[in-house]
Amino acid sequence: MFSIFRTCLRGIYSCQWNSQTRTQNRACCWFSFLCLVSILALSWMYVCFIAFNDHDDVNWLAFKTLKKWVSWYMIVMVVSAVLAIYCLLLLVFGLLHLAIREPLNLHCLHKVFLFLGLLTVTLGTAGICIKWKEEWKSVYMSFQATAPFLQLCGVVALTLISWLVFQSYHRAKTAACKVLIMMTFLVVSAAVFLCPLAICSPCITNNLPPKPALIGHRGAPMMAPENTMMSFRKSMECDVVAFETDVQLSKDKKPFLMHDNGSSFLLRTTDVKDKFLGRDGDVNTNFTLEELKTLNAGEWFVRTDPFQSVASLSKEEKMEANNQTVPSLNELLVMAKTHNVSLIFDLKNDENSTGFQNSDSYYTTETIKKSGISQDKIWWLPSEFRHEVRNIAPGFKQVYHNEQDMNADGGSFLNMKYSSLNAHEISELREKNVSVNLWVVNEPWLFSLLWCSGASSVTTNACHILKNMSKPDWHLEPNIYMGIWISADVISLLLMFGLFIWQRRRKSHVFRQNTSERSYPLLPR
Repeated sequence: MFSIFRTCLRGIYSCQWNSQTRTQNRACCWFSFLCLVSILALSWMYVCFIAFNDHDDVNWLAFKTLKKWVSWYMIVMVVSAVLAIYCLLLLVFGLLHLAIREPLNLHCLHKVFLFLGLLTVTLGTAGICIKWKEEWKSVYMSFQATAPFLQLCGVVALTLISWLVFQSYHRAKTAACKVLIMMTFLVVSAAVFLCPLAICSPCITNNLPPKPALIGHRGAPMMAPENTMMSFRKSMECDVVAFETDVQLSKDKKPFLMHDNGSSFLLRTTDVKDKFLGRDGDVNTNFTLEELKTLNAGEWFVRTDPFQSVASLSKEEKMEANNQTVPSLNELLVMAKTHNVSLIFDLKNDENSTGFQNSDSYYTTETIKKSGISQDKIWWLPSEFRHEVRNIAPGFKQVYHNEQDMNADGGSFLNMKYSSLNAHEISELREKNVSVNLWVVNEPWLFSLLWCSGASSVTTNACHILKNMSKPDWHLEPNIYMGIWISADVISLLLMFGLFIWQRRRKSHVFRQNTSERSYPLLPR
């Protein structure tokens, strides 16, 4: 049975099914290269997992270039997962080769795939550094949430490979080699065992802040087409405190809801190509509200399934999504007023205005005032004509993009990207009674981290997921974590010590047996 296992193992790693008597030249170098690529592939997979919160940014950037909506990020995720699994399996086979003293003859095809894997990770990392630098902040933030658990995984991994390290130590023929192996292992072990001393996670606490309120980002875009009345109605099922949307002016100066702006602003989310031939590249001021209302703003959602969530909708919900139209701001104001929900929005084209009386801010403010909604339900975010708006609508809550503008204006409400503030800064702002809303937060691990940090609210695409969270996923009391940390380290050390003693005795037994056979050779008859 063991010989069959050995043959299969040899065939997978080296594609040589017959027994080998010699190790290929530079085999150890190739095994080291395999270890390096495996670590890089696993790290890249971690980065992809963390960046999934913002995967829509990648798809949007690709759409602006290619004018075709495809979930490019899911393709990257699948390729990265396949690469990581392949490298880790190959590494396991290599470690088993070492354990049974099989020559490490890595097949040339595996070498080619490893180089392709290294190239993939390198290009992916370069792409983030060039086009998506802010995502490294998200990766750094993630360690605050995952570091305590990564440390435990590191302890388990270190314990599992220690027997190979001790085996190499006992096989070493020179004292210098033994010292090098053991010192390297001790340094790595000390770093893994003691790294919790440097871990500072807001979720390791006895004082958990209240759960952040939820704001529906363009409604509930995972459950319905973004910026449609169905989407906002779906977000109300999540008990959101506010709707987040995007407002633009039509040709007849009526505010409507649409995120994309500039030329081809209708191309992604409507059937403008079919309804208005040759006008799919027009800007918002070339369409009247009546023309916009004739467009289908939901069929694209069912067809492209941007969040892989359409399968969770019922047949009736899919039919409803298929028949959504472009809403006016007034329609949303009626819904917000009826259900006592606040409203926060971006104005996409205010920077092009020649004056307040001709601006999106002016017409939007007038529409809000005519709707009769309570002014304190409007969280005013646009900064271009903030002071003019405050003069005619003093009841609006003023929301700021950065702390400097807020302090200069005497405000107390910040709306920032989730990676713009660290846990300490959020805590300080909350102590000053400043409301802190962070966008866009979709993943439970990130919501958990911001919950522990004390955020007032988050803008999210995934309100249906976050509403069901009764506590942060990563929350631990300090005493409990310390107990887990120390227990894991002690158990690991005991297991390592036992493995070291067992291998030492085994080597001594084999040595005595070999010595005995040499001392009493068989006599010829």
